[in-house]
Amino acid sequence: MAGTGVGIGQVSLVALAIALIHCSRDHSVVVSALGFSVIGFAVTDALISRCGPSFIKIGLFGKDMSKIGKPVLPEAIGAVSAMVYIMIMFFYIPFIFYRYMVLDTVGGGDRNTSVEMNGWSKSSFPHNKLSEYLSSVLCLESTIVLGIFDDLFDLRWRHKFPLPAIAAIPLLLVYYVDFGVTYVLVPNFAKDLFQGKTLVDLGVGYYGYMAAMAIFCPNSINILAGVNGLEVGQSIVLASLSLINDLLYLTMGNESSRDSHLFSAVLIIPFLGVSSALYKWNRWPAKVFVGDTYCYFAGMVFAVVGILGHFSKTMLMLFIPQILNFIYSCPQLFNIVTCPRHRLPKFNEKDGLLYTSRVNLKENPPKRVFVPVLRILHFCKLIDLETDQDGTLVSCSNMTLINLVLVWFGPMREDKLCQLILKLQFAIGLLSLFGRHAVGAILFGHDNLWTIS
Repeated sequence: MAGTGVGIGQVSLVALAIALIHCSRDHSVVVSALGFSVIGFAVTDALISRCGPSFIKIGLFGKDMSKIGKPVLPEAIGAVSAMVYIMIMFFYIPFIFYRYMVLDTVGGGDRNTSVEMNGWSKSSFPHNKLSEYLSSVLCLESTIVLGIFDDLFDLRWRHKFPLPAIAAIPLLLVYYVDFGVTYVLVPNFAKDLFQGKTLVDLGVGYYGYMAAMAIFCPNSINILAGVNGLEVGQSIVLASLSLINDLLYLTMGNESSRDSHLFSAVLIIPFLGVSSALYKWNRWPAKVFVGDTYCYFAGMVFAVVGILGHFSKTMLMLFIPQILNFIYSCPQLFNIVTCPRHRLPKFNEKDGLLYTSRVNLKENPPKRVFVPVLRILHFCKLIDLETDQDGTLVSCSNMTLINLVLVWFGPMREDKLCQLILKLQFAIGLLSLFGRHAVGAILFGHDNLWTIS
């Protein structure tokens, strides 16, 4: 792997980060987050350039099936960015709470007196935010361990699918102790069904929903994968959309909502730093593979900020492409249609383009009851279905969003395919945020940004 030396650019980045962190002591935790994000980028970039050969030496490598000659690349490099993020979170703690521990205390270091401030809390020290922060770090650490375990032992889907819920236990416990809200708002048009109530308490069902979210977010990123840069790219897009939402609340929201979104921004900004460095190495033509560890880690970051930031439903709206990809993949995931181990697009060495990968329906016929469904999906341009002269099914395209884009737009180069999917993700995310704050305000009569009279 090229570029193993420490360059002037990396030194300049570290110097910039130190300046930002120093300034943050008297200003904002967001500025501190930016400084640590820059450090995360520089450290991750430097470590990846050095760790790649070591990963190959211990057997963590894979072949890039969409390149001529199928080059061997280091696998599970996403563990590097994940561990750098965790270390940043540790060193981050004194800077986040510096104002509470030093600047906003009464003379003589008395930390038991309440003070007036514009941060997370008006008390002298926000212990509830510290507990949420530490539970987030513990949850992410557990998730990274599970991801590394999966990369080492290549677990089956039915075994690894529920594992993130175990890692989320500290998160749910802190939510129960510190916040514990389990009610949801009722839209104006549905209030008559609930006897005029504006809130409905879901009780323990809400914790089941949050556990399901902790399972879905990591696995959904893992399912939408297989193209250089796509796993990291979609995570960066999701993080950017989440940060846009946070900035809306921090600049326009009421006081109660600002605290939650400040917490979200504190976690998301450093994540963008380490992910951007990983994307530099994983984008087309990839020099490393990210592995399952990064998919678990990235998905759990979004689950954490959605749950503890108290905007889990908004976060799931940003995952609409991943949700659609999961629903679209269900016939194969549940073996109604044969699901090969890898459903990557097929690479043609002659023109360097990717084509839809296919399932042989003659050798592996689908469930008879599902045959009409396949024909309807083909009619609606949702799959490419091949039949013989007798109308017997021969093959169909694999049911993933990646293959669907190729069905719609035709064969294309790998980097173009990735960029197109990421643009779709960003556009759908922006529409989701608009729907959340514009249409949502109409449905519920109010929004944390504004009220419809």
